[in-house]
Amino acid sequence: MLPDCSDPSALSGLSWLACYLTTGKHLNFYGSFGTVLLLLLVTAPVALALGFGGAMLARSRVAPLSWIGRAYIAVVRGVPDIVFFLFFVIALDQGLEYLRHRIKCPDWDGPVYRGSDFVVCDAAKLPLSNAPQWFHEAYGFALAVLTFAIVFGAFAASVLFGAMKAVPRAQMETAEAYGMTHAQAFWRVLVPQMWVYALPGLSNLWLVLVKASPLLFLLGVEDIVYWARDLGGSKTPQFTDYPHGDWRMWYFLFLLCFYLAFTRLSEIALDRLMRRLTHGQAIAGGEAQRKAALGGAA
Repeated sequence: MLPDCSDPSALSGLSWLACYLTTGKHLNFYGSFGTVLLLLLVTAPVALALGFGGAMLARSRVAPLSWIGRAYIAVVRGVPDIVFFLFFVIALDQGLEYLRHRIKCPDWDGPVYRGSDFVVCDAAKLPLSNAPQWFHEAYGFALAVLTFAIVFGAFAASVLFGAMKAVPRAQMETAEAYGMTHAQAFWRVLVPQMWVYALPGLSNLWLVLVKASPLLFLLGVEDIVYWARDLGGSKTPQFTDYPHGDWRMWYFLFLLCFYLAFTRLSEIALDRLMRRLTHGQAIAGGEAQRKAALGGAA
């Protein structure tokens, strides 16, 4: 049973700490861990889909399509993540507002760009000023997912493109010699086998995505880093009923432990998936399993 927290000044010791850790801001802090996990669960498949599409374009026999795929991989991978995040979110947000401005306010006779300011009519703003808070949060989260997916989709495209090239060409030629079309050989022969070659790179990419999730803070999403910085900083009695010193080190230490634990669980799951995919395969992983089985039988 929690102590009565109505008068924080009368609390001390564990009672004070229990009330402090159950304030509204701390509940938001705990909920932000769900935001990060949701970002990862949504972004990973979207980025993988973009990566697969980019890899297919890059290996296309149609030159313009191949140029598009290779350009996507080269451009996005060549720009620092933080620069792309900041640029893309602002550019996409202003682009959407400009389109809405042209549709909803056709009689607007003033310039949209006024010096360094970007000004559109009130009806074109995203989100609208009178929109509910959940819509503001959902809009920011959607922009974050799209930005993360585009960035990590380019890295996934590079990994998958290399994995497709790693599948022996002779297998594709054999499939086509047996009467398969190029598309049938691609989906039935190349795609099932390429995942074995792609998984090590995709595993590393997943871990990089996990470590990059604190960049949500830069995109305006109230994530765990946002709340850790806010809650850990020095407080004054005018700001909160639970003033304390600079505790940021402890909050960020907690985040460090969280990311280490999550990364370790990810590594265990990915190792099991790799063993499953390489079982019986004539590659390094499958050969290692075969030798281990023979050694155990001996």
